[in-house]
Amino acid sequence: MDRDKHKTGNYGEDLACKFLENLGYTIIERNYFYSHGEIDIIARDGDSLVFAEVKYRTSLEYGPPELAISKAKQRLVRRTAEAYLFTHGIKEQSARIDLIAILHLKDEKPVINHIINAF
Repeated sequence: MDRDKHKTGNYGEDLACKFLENLGYTIIERNYFYSHGEIDIIARDGDSLVFAEVKYRTSLEYGPPELAISKAKQRLVRRTAEAYLFTHGIKEQSARIDLIAILHLKDEKPVINHIINAF
């Protein structure tokens, strides 16, 4: 089961990367881990560094993907982004956290909702 979940998550992140690249973003890194946190995608949008959290769903059984990120997860993503900036010696850099919510219902094209500066 975990393997299927990981495979599905990777597919969602692949879709998100292609989406961002089509918008002109440059993907810097994927699956950045620090301590207990993870950033799904780190990208550059012009002069801004973007930390992107990807939520991918194939059904609405548990609600839309936009609502799948708890306050605790938001704090963890924020702390992990701060750790990335610190460990890479980045001080004077515009940065933000985006949410990329993907709903891919069976036999339909994926619907991508990109929320800039989500939290």
